[in-house]
Amino acid sequence: MGTRTGLSTALLTDHYELTMLQATLCDGTAQRRSVFELFARRLSGGRRYGVVAGTGRFLDALENFRFGDDELRFLRDAAVVDDATLDWLADFRFTGDVWGYPEGELYFPGSPVLVVEGTFAECVVLETVALSVLNHDSAIATAAARMTAAAGDRPCIEMGSRRTQEWSAVAAARAAYVAGFAATSNLEAGRTYGIPTTGTAAHSFTLVHDSEKEAFEAQVAALGSGTTLLVDTYDIAEGVRNAIAAGGLDLGAVRLDSGDLAQVAASVRAQLDSLGATTTRITVTSDLDEYAIAALAVAPVDGYGVGTSLVTGSGVPTSGFVYKLVAREGADGSLVSVAKKSKDKISVGGRKFAVRRRDERGIATAEVIGVGEQPDSDHDDRTLLVPLVTKGERVDRASLEDARRHFRSAIGELPAGALRLSKGDPALPTVYEEH
Repeated sequence: MGTRTGLSTALLTDHYELTMLQATLCDGTAQRRSVFELFARRLSGGRRYGVVAGTGRFLDALENFRFGDDELRFLRDAAVVDDATLDWLADFRFTGDVWGYPEGELYFPGSPVLVVEGTFAECVVLETVALSVLNHDSAIATAAARMTAAAGDRPCIEMGSRRTQEWSAVAAARAAYVAGFAATSNLEAGRTYGIPTTGTAAHSFTLVHDSEKEAFEAQVAALGSGTTLLVDTYDIAEGVRNAIAAGGLDLGAVRLDSGDLAQVAASVRAQLDSLGATTTRITVTSDLDEYAIAALAVAPVDGYGVGTSLVTGSGVPTSGFVYKLVAREGADGSLVSVAKKSKDKISVGGRKFAVRRRDERGIATAEVIGVGEQPDSDHDDRTLLVPLVTKGERVDRASLEDARRHFRSAIGELPAGALRLSKGDPALPTVYEEH
């Protein structure tokens, strides 16, 4: 995961960050005041909006970005940089400022999701760790937001740990929680971040018993009648009968993991009601994504468990963020705008300031980005950038619950049609105001 307490994050970076550092230390440009911005040139996968996630993890990583004896020894033994650079790294502490979109905020093409200000040297070495965290987490959160929008009031549970790298699974659970998922199956995510955890049994539990009935009786005896019984190991209709026989009419839920889920859910709901188990819920799993969830909107389903599609970004595993130098100190000491101009990768130079323009009803109408100065306000604008680090000290300690609340508020501002799952243009236009 890269942000575990006490673990140095300094080598979660690319080789060329440190070779650039060495070269600028040699020629004196390392100390030039600089502004880097993390942004996406476009929304990956034809998505209509993106969700910022990973801000808290990045700030944790920044606090642990220290070159200790082990890190310095590796760099020396591998001859990555010279002795003068090693000496600089040994004393490294970020002393600059970081501004960013709050975790849970929405972003659009060009949104300055993270603004890092300081010397060139101290800003450039943060590029890879910032991109690693925010590209992954925001991709998961964006996929999760599409799923929770499709699910409506029905809860979604993250259960993709077995479908991704072990620490990525923890980060994915966190990002999904930001975007409205109710719980996770991952216990480390529960321990580290306080996310509610849930889970009952897999097919192997049924198969290890001599009969499905005995398996259900054992589970209810151990976990109580509020548990969820997996009823599709053998025949589903017989499984439902065995579930109610074991758990009674107050059985918490049954889970379906195969077949035509809409058709099977309707049949199971009718069977549960006929047996008198009218309060027993139906949870469905089985390779769900936002499209499958949307297709189940009219089915008698009470909740969804989502795995593979969620932890891989539902086909969009990265947010496409880049981290670019947009301004640096000039000969007279003032900031000079700089930007990449190569084909298909054009950037807008200058330090950015961003607001979400809204109409009189509070509905968002545009992402307005001021270049060099705050955009002119029409009094309905909402400022997007907040201080995260000031003079090297972390000033943002927003909780995951804060991020969840921010997400619900931000997504509630979108105009009608913004939550459509089809590919399309961004829900809001990006407007630059240059001063």
